[in-house]
Amino acid sequence: MLTSTETKFLQRAITLSKQGMESGQGGPFGCVVVKNNEIVGEGNNKVTSSNDPTAHAEVVAIREACKKLNTYQLEGCDIYTSCEPCPMCLGAIYWARPGRVIYANTREEAAAIEFDDEFIYGEINAEMCDRKIPFIHVPDPAAKEIFTAWKNWADKKKY
Repeated sequence: MLTSTETKFLQRAITLSKQGMESGQGGPFGCVVVKNNEIVGEGNNKVTSSNDPTAHAEVVAIREACKKLNTYQLEGCDIYTSCEPCPMCLGAIYWARPGRVIYANTREEAAAIEFDDEFIYGEINAEMCDRKIPFIHVPDPAAKEIFTAWKNWADKKKY
């Protein structure tokens, strides 16, 4: 069960989903990033209005929060989203490393309104040769050299 403050943050994400949808910015998804009971990033889906397939609510909110906090990690933050994150957003969330994710609608409920990610979940686990979009591995010595240089680079900033 959520506290009244946590409920307020989830309701804000839901409000953003409605505002974005009604203003024609994109699908019905909203998200806020919270740190120390303060919203540090928020977003709604802007895929169709920005012609950016990565402009999902969670990605927009994560980008805003990272910019505001001047960091590429969201440790100590919570993400409140109007819907269970899609595979892309799930990846972004894990890279951002928040403390937890609180969501309202499920991915099954999203599928029922034609936002079905099961295809992508299946593609993630498919062998490269079985994927619907061909993935062609072309090893290159120069690319490998760069990885070796990174591995040995003393001044790298790990993430």
